[in-house]
Formats: sequence, C-alpha cells, structure tokens
Amino acid sequence: MNSHLLVRHSSDRLWDYELYKSRAEIHAYLAPEQKPSRGHMTCSLSLGRIVFHKGRRSNPNTIVAGTLRGLRCEMAIGGQSTNLSTKVIIAIALFFACQLLLLWSNFEDLDEKKASVEAAVARLERRKDVLQKKIMDLERESYRINKTLLRSEILLKDRLPLLKNSRDLPPIFFITPTHYRPAQKADLTRLAQTLKSVPNLVWIVVEDADRVSEGVAAVIKSSGLQYGHLHAQTPSHLKLNASDPNWKVPRGVMQRNQALSWIRTNFAASTRGVVYFGDDDNTYDWRLFNEMRSIRNVGVWPVGIVGGQLVETPLVSAENGSVIGFSAKWKPDRPFPIDMAAFAVNVSLLHSHPKTEFSYDVPRGYQESTFLVGLNLARFDLEPKAVNCTRVYVWHTRTENPKLIASDRRRFQLQKDLTEVERHSVL
Repeated sequence: MNSHLLVRHSSDRLWDYELYKSRAEIHAYLAPEQKPSRGHMTCSLSLGRIVFHKGRRSNPNTIVAGTLRGLRCEMAIGGQSTNLSTKVIIAIALFFACQLLLLWSNFEDLDEKKASVEAAVARLERRKDVLQKKIMDLERESYRINKTLLRSEILLKDRLPLLKNSRDLPPIFFITPTHYRPAQKADLTRLAQTLKSVPNLVWIVVEDADRVSEGVAAVIKSSGLQYGHLHAQTPSHLKLNASDPNWKVPRGVMQRNQALSWIRTNFAASTRGVVYFGDDDNTYDWRLFNEMRSIRNVGVWPVGIVGGQLVETPLVSAENGSVIGFSAKWKPDRPFPIDMAAFAVNVSLLHSHPKTEFSYDVPRGYQESTFLVGLNLARFDLEPKAVNCTRVYVWHTRTENPKLIASDRRRFQLQKDLTEVERHSVL
C-alpha cells in the first residue's frame, strides 16, 4: 500500500514528497547538477526539478545525498523492511532541515535591509527638520500678519464712518508750497504717506520753480490722491540764501497765492470744503482732518513746537467755548498770533473775497494775520477745534538741512553727473 506526503513552501520553492512502501521518490522543483548514478543519488538543491531514485534492490541501503546551498545532507533509506513511520519521520526531518536552510539564507539579507531602513530613517529625519523650520517660518509670518490685521482693524474702526460716506464729505484743499533741496523728495514722500489715507482730499503742490519737475510729479501721482501740480517762481531778490535764517524773508508767498488762484478758478462753484496750508516738513495726525471738515468760517487749534514754545494754542473760555486769547509769546499783539498750520478756512470765503492773498509787504510774522483780516474775520469768528484746543494734532517740525560735501552739493545744485541711485534719492 502506497503512502503519500505533500509539503508546500514559499512561492519560489515547492517540495513534493511521495513515499512508497517499496521505494521512495522525492520530487523537488530544483535544477539538477548531476543525474543520479546507479546504486546512490547525489544532487544540489537549486531552482528546477530533480527526481531521486533508490539504487539496486540488491543494495540493502541506499544513500541519498544532496547539496543545499553549499551544505551537504545525506539520507539513508532502509530496504524494504523500513516501516512507513520511519519514512515519514525522515521526510518531515528533511522538510524542517530545508526550512532552517531557507531561514539561514534570509539572515544573509538582514544587514542590507537594516542599512536600507537606516538610510530611510535618516531621510525622514532630514525631512522632519526641514518641515519644522518651515512651520517656524509660517508661525512667524502668521504672527506678523495678525499684528498687521490688528492695526488695520483699529484704523478701520476709526475711519470706516468716513470711508463709507467719503463722497459726501466736504473736500479738503491741502496747499503745499515746496522748493528744490536735498530733502525735498523725502519730505514730500512722508507727507504723501500721511495724506493718502485721508478721504476726499485734494493735494495742491506748488513748486518754487519756472516749471514743474518730474520727480515731484512722480511722488504726487504715486499717492493716488486728487491733486493739482503747479509752479510759481519766487523772485531771486526775495529768495533766502543758504546762510540766511528762515525768518529773514517770508517763504511760500508766491506759491500759496498760485494755489488760491487755482482753487478759485477750478472750484468756482464749490461752497463746501475747507482750505488748509500744510508745509511739506510738518507732522500731521490724521485726526486733524476730521476736525476741520465741520468748519463754517475759520477753525483754529494748537500747534506743537513753534514760536519757541512746546505748544502755541488759542485760549478757550470754559463758559461758552469761544476763543478769548492766545498763548503766543512772540509778538502776542498780532491780530491773530497763530502759526500757518493752526487754522483752516471755508472755501466759500475765498470766493466771497477774491482779492485776498498773501503779501511780501507786511511786517515779519504777519502773514497769517493779514490773510485772515483780508477775509473779514475777527476773533469771535474763530471756531476752536481739537477738543476745545486741548489736543495737539500738528507739529511745526522742520527737516534739518543736510550737510553735504562740497562735490556732492555742487552736483546736486547743477543736477549734473549724478549716479542713478543718487538721482532716485533726490529727484
């Protein structure tokens, strides 16, 4: 009676053992190295198929020898008297021996796999470091954006009512005289950054020159404001020399008069709005512009750092809120002892007094007073602003005259031989 044992291993090896009572045959899917010789069998286990046969019947024992990947194993199979259980045990032993050999062969690949895994871990660690750096950069950028949004929300909260109804707001005619100097572009740029956030403002820039310049025009246009770009040249005998003090000759007279003429011509039908004289080197708080929009005739407010004082301000009665005097220390007997930056007038007064303007033929320090008197205004007409003149929203700052070396000053005055970056700095 025949006995049969079938053993299967992995996908690349398949073992099929058949045991017979009278003979043993082993089928292996391995490539034979040599054919079995008579009386014994020898082979190496590799890919392919080989059949092992017993030797002659006259030989009581048959030796089956196979080489498995360099390891030689031998199997002794008894004669016909060998019982079935012995054959089964031998077959099972051969199966487990093959399993051990296969397991040992797999150990040879562990070092290579370990190295591969370690390299993958190293790549992931490097990737982790890169991602952590990106996360930190994004967190910093998020923090910066949040701070910017917070500042924007604060500004928007204060200005939203104005922005919603900007077309209905009375216009502000902001008159700025300017002249060619090393700090001109810097001063105008700073002023433009302030004015661009003010709704319904017309910026009127008047150059002290025989024609408008491209550099000033570029600054004005970049502000995005409504504007008028004019020029009016001061007579040479009325110009200050480099060594003259600022107060020796009044500045900006011709330029302010040119702007007043432009307003009277281009806004002749306008009865709403205010006119303000803003120098290009002063410092302005945007709340000042909210204060002046409600002016009926002429509004006044304090000015910081002017006339030798920390603040020069109108004095307001606590009883009725009217202006009863001024804190000026320099020529306090003037009709209106205030700075040019301390008042604004309703545009309708310009139309009703078409000949009122500034003049060189007035005593020193009387430009403001002469202009306001020409509009037929008195002290009781003054409307105190800035919380009854208790807040400062404008400062009479002045840009220091830069000390240039002789060669640079000469090239600047002649506008000649300037490098590209020098021209961008001052023109």
